[in-house]
Amino acid sequence: MAAAVTHQDPAFRRAQKRVLGAVMFCYLFYYTGRQTFGFAIPGIQAELGLDKQTLGWVSAGMLWAYAVGQAINGNLGDRFGGRRMMSLGTVLSFALNWATSLGTGLKSLAVAWSANGLAQSMGWAPGSRLVANWCGTHERGKAFGFYLLSAGLSSVLSYITSLLILDVLHLSWRWIFRLPVILMLLGGVVVWLIARDRPAKLGFADFTDEKKEDGTPAPAVTGETSWQRYRAALGNGKLMLAGLAIGFQSSVRYGLLIWVPVYFLGPDFKSNPAGKWISIALPVGMALGAVATGWISDRFCGSRRSGIIATFMGLAAVTAMGMYLLPKGHWLGLPVLFLCGFFAYGPQAAFWALAPDLLGRARAGTAVGMINCFAYAMAGLGEPFIGWMVQHNPFATVPGVENTTLVFPIVSAFAVCSALLALLIRR
Repeated sequence: MAAAVTHQDPAFRRAQKRVLGAVMFCYLFYYTGRQTFGFAIPGIQAELGLDKQTLGWVSAGMLWAYAVGQAINGNLGDRFGGRRMMSLGTVLSFALNWATSLGTGLKSLAVAWSANGLAQSMGWAPGSRLVANWCGTHERGKAFGFYLLSAGLSSVLSYITSLLILDVLHLSWRWIFRLPVILMLLGGVVVWLIARDRPAKLGFADFTDEKKEDGTPAPAVTGETSWQRYRAALGNGKLMLAGLAIGFQSSVRYGLLIWVPVYFLGPDFKSNPAGKWISIALPVGMALGAVATGWISDRFCGSRRSGIIATFMGLAAVTAMGMYLLPKGHWLGLPVLFLCGFFAYGPQAAFWALAPDLLGRARAGTAVGMINCFAYAMAGLGEPFIGWMVQHNPFATVPGVENTTLVFPIVSAFAVCSALLALLIRR
């Protein structure tokens, strides 16, 4: 049967859509277990007496644990399959979010939230292996774009559910870690029941590895050990450059996702309750931007990704500075914040498609895991730095006056670094 049915056959296309749909559905809820921390910060500060810089370190602990987990779980996804890893990740993250909600001080919060980073790292890279297994080279950018769309919409859901808990249900910060993650658990069940690791599991032919840049067929890579996959990843200069570029890009992304809610919630948000809902423009822009770059790179750039990454990051720097210069509450804040999210997150689809482009399908989980390790390690460095800058405001006439607006010029500088590094990849 495997030889008789092509990848253009309607039966294969239906199976492909089911699997990709299940992966997207699962990831649609993954961030409800990870991107809600910014909304909990004001409540934690008030109840537990922890300052912004300290909570920046707690956030960093989760991001660094996630980074380490990416390097491990991407490889495990290649070995054990993405379906198993994604489903298990939702179960563990659900339990650790509840543990975080029971935190009574810095230690209990930091331990539970950091461990949650490890659990959350079981989602993206193994899911990317599923996407790579079920898509050919010239549809991979679009497929990763839709996969990333689900991640972007997941950010929207994490924002909306957090605001509903605080502003509509009037529950405490602890419920931010308890209720939305029920949806994530449902996603894990769906991917377990519907997805299969590769086409051959359903009787179709697997895709073969693509041609190399000089047009010659890529050698088949089978039966590699974990160390051989790591060696191939670490020895690929362009993949390492991509890791640094996405590291700065993720610093922009998480700088915005964590600190924009704090910027809009602020100490006086109750006098302007509509202001905090403007913050949703950020993840909505991110979700739509995610689809754009993958499709553009496949449709107009011959599946070359680095140019579109550099262009989007340059525009992210410009729009972030626009947010800095606009007075808080200005009507232009909403469209500019939308565009800032659109350009800041959009390049990720191109990055994820680039990883198997550079290292091959059989190493896709390892490749995605390695550059995602860079992404979150560097984003974790950015969090306490931004927290310190916001809290101490060293450029103020009167030192020590908090200024959450500073998040925008800081992420603008990170975006410029990402753009310059992307130009060096040339792929």
